Amino acid sequence: MKRLALLWSLFKGDARQLWSALRHPGSPAWLKLGTAMVVLYVISPIDLIPDVLPIIGIVDDLVLVPFAIRFMLKRLPADVAAASAARRG
Repeated sequence: MKRLALLWSLFKGDARQLWSALRHPGSPAWLKLGTAMVVLYVISPIDLIPDVLPIIGIVDDLVLVPFAIRFMLKRLPADVAAASAARRG
């Protein structure tokens, strides 16, 4: 249960940082496109592994979405990353 709480806090922090980076005037266009693609993946009925499979179907969403967010955050320009990290807390 502690690991799940830790993963949630990391995801929540990364999501805040991504939101802050999106609102930054110098955010690149690929960040907006990538974020839109992640949101579409989350709300889309089409998944890599269907959600009807008991555990595996949901686990792929729980792994891929935070990984995609972290991937985009790691590739931010330095000024946008610094500003969004400062705004994050």
